[in-house]
Amino acid sequence: MTADSPGIATHPKFEFDNAGLARDYEEMSAERQLKTGQALAERLALRHGEHVLDVGCGTGLLAEHMAELVGPTGMVLGIDPLPARIAIAKRRAREWLAFDVGDANDLSVLAETSFDVVVLNAVFHWLPDKARPLAEFRRVLKKGGRIGLTTRPPGERTPLQQVRAEVLAEPPYVDYRQALERSLFRVDEAAMRKHLKDAGFRKIDVKVVPSEQVFADAETAIRYSEASSFGNFLGHLPEALRDQARTEICKRLEVLRAGQPIVRRGERLVAVAFK
Repeated sequence: MTADSPGIATHPKFEFDNAGLARDYEEMSAERQLKTGQALAERLALRHGEHVLDVGCGTGLLAEHMAELVGPTGMVLGIDPLPARIAIAKRRAREWLAFDVGDANDLSVLAETSFDVVVLNAVFHWLPDKARPLAEFRRVLKKGGRIGLTTRPPGERTPLQQVRAEVLAEPPYVDYRQALERSLFRVDEAAMRKHLKDAGFRKIDVKVVPSEQVFADAETAIRYSEASSFGNFLGHLPEALRDQARTEICKRLEVLRAGQPIVRRGERLVAVAFK
């Protein structure tokens, strides 16, 4: 069986991302990921003068918000493995706000105990291995420092995911079958607590909160999924088939929504823990 065979988890591909997807993410995440990130920052009670590491910072919207909270006596560093998104984020840079391409699995360029807070907003489910990144986050945190994460638990099946699965199960797409869900590594509340405890964190607080996203139409929902998955939504298909599959998914989703907005209701895990 190959890595893309049914039943085998496949790592998300970073090479599918491009400048257009990065611009879409910048536009569309402002009403979605940014708001969950702002709520997480509030729970973390960021203070003036603190140093914050934003892992998977995307185009830097949340990092910019957190820089306002810590002020010029603090520092926020945003890292992301996607160069096109870091290129946009760097436009926000200032003396106490910086961005760089970086990998959550290897923070060796960062000194031990150099941050008060580590933040992962809508990122944890993209990490296949949880132990190594969590060990890195703990290493760079100061004693008493805290980590905050938001992610979606397993089990959610949105209308868009259902339609996408149906289309990709049909010829000619079935020959290239690679479900996006197998590029996601979701954890439930109990698993999140265990991962944090095993990594050496304490005072672990994990909550499940309701989550809702509204999309005006099928096109908007698909654009958002393409951008937030950095091209993994249909990136596994040959380029000649992507537009064809996208059109079919959009057509079926439009029929399904019957003129109503597409509402994605689910849950979100929010976790805070201390070193």
